[in-house]
Amino acid sequence: MTDPYNNTIAIPEALILRKIHLIRQQKVMLDRDLAELYGVETKVLKQQVKRNLERFPEDFMFVLTHDEFAHLRSQYVTSSWGGARYAPMVFTEQGVAMLSSVLRSPKAIQVNIQIMRLFTKMRQMALSDRNLKAELETMKFHLNNHDKSIRKIFSYLDCLIQKQEGHPPRPKVGFKRSDEA
Repeated sequence: MTDPYNNTIAIPEALILRKIHLIRQQKVMLDRDLAELYGVETKVLKQQVKRNLERFPEDFMFVLTHDEFAHLRSQYVTSSWGGARYAPMVFTEQGVAMLSSVLRSPKAIQVNIQIMRLFTKMRQMALSDRNLKAELETMKFHLNNHDKSIRKIFSYLDCLIQKQEGHPPRPKVGFKRSDEA
């Protein structure tokens, strides 16, 4: 899709989000998904990465183990994998950013910008979720303290009621009216 206002390529965020996976506690994208978004063949993307391996340390890009690959394939019941023979390369956010230095087509650059903005947006959402969680924990702490205080008040009230029930009624003090005698 092309944005008619500034002649850039616009890919729906939902499409990109579906291509982000959590592997080894990291948000990553598969080589084949990135190649599809960039409009190049997967083997071309892999060739460019292999020619520039020094730009892709393990925290930027890694190859899935056989077990990780099997687990990922099992999540996709339909055989859209087309019988891939090799485990895919996966790219972290930094690896996706580095891809822009090895894939220089205008489309790849525009798509890369979109992906990087989406990663940033996801990070901001995660931070706001953490802040919200911290606020909820603070409220929970205060509510627990209030709950303890309220229990203490009821405990004191129960003690007062028991003391009153244990004593005989006190004689009234004061003047008696003639109709009370």
